[in-house]
Amino acid sequence: MQIIIDSLIAGAQRARGTVIIIDVFRAFTTEAIAFSRGAEKVILVSTPKDALELRDRGIADLCVGEVHGMTPEGFDHNNSPHEMSIADVKGKVLAHSTMAGTVGVNAATNADEIYVGSLVIARSTVDTILQDKPDLVTIVAMGDGGKIRTDEDEQCALYMRNMLDGRQPDRDAVRTLVMACDQAVKYDDPTQPHFRPEDRDTALEIDSVPFAIKVVREDGMLVSRPVNRPG
Repeated sequence: MQIIIDSLIAGAQRARGTVIIIDVFRAFTTEAIAFSRGAEKVILVSTPKDALELRDRGIADLCVGEVHGMTPEGFDHNNSPHEMSIADVKGKVLAHSTMAGTVGVNAATNADEIYVGSLVIARSTVDTILQDKPDLVTIVAMGDGGKIRTDEDEQCALYMRNMLDGRQPDRDAVRTLVMACDQAVKYDDPTQPHFRPEDRDTALEIDSVPFAIKVVREDGMLVSRPVNRPG
């Protein structure tokens, strides 16, 4: 198995083979929690306008996402694992728009298969991919807005690469490295209340979610669903 690590929107555009699009803070931690709470599926879109149109047409029940970390006008929820943990999402279809993660999925047009990635689903995602024994895996760390590399996504990519290679990295070491980065520190900044400390803490519960999340194209839309969700 060949494993390539790449970054940002350009990396998503280059990605080939089985592709993992990583967004730790917060998109694909948010989806993991939503599916843990019983969400039916998530439609990944590139813009808030696209999400609102899906809800207006009755295709999606809720709009979830962010622009510069804040809830877009007209949305039901921020791109927040904490909000998903207390929201009524069971059986619901979510339209998800973020500046990095969902844009990266939409940019990965050359992928054979797409999984979304974050630290909470890292082990489950690796185990699922290893069952298929792909020749090529490309891991893309989306970073800040898909334009600036960030430690949490790069560390998640390295963590998953090591596990794909048969090693078990030290979770505590990964958590410590991420906690020291600027993206983690902003969750303690009282001037940015839209970044909840609970969101960061949930995102760092490494390997806590027992399923992967796979993206498929359905009716022209990119739709994510849990793979082997218990129950």
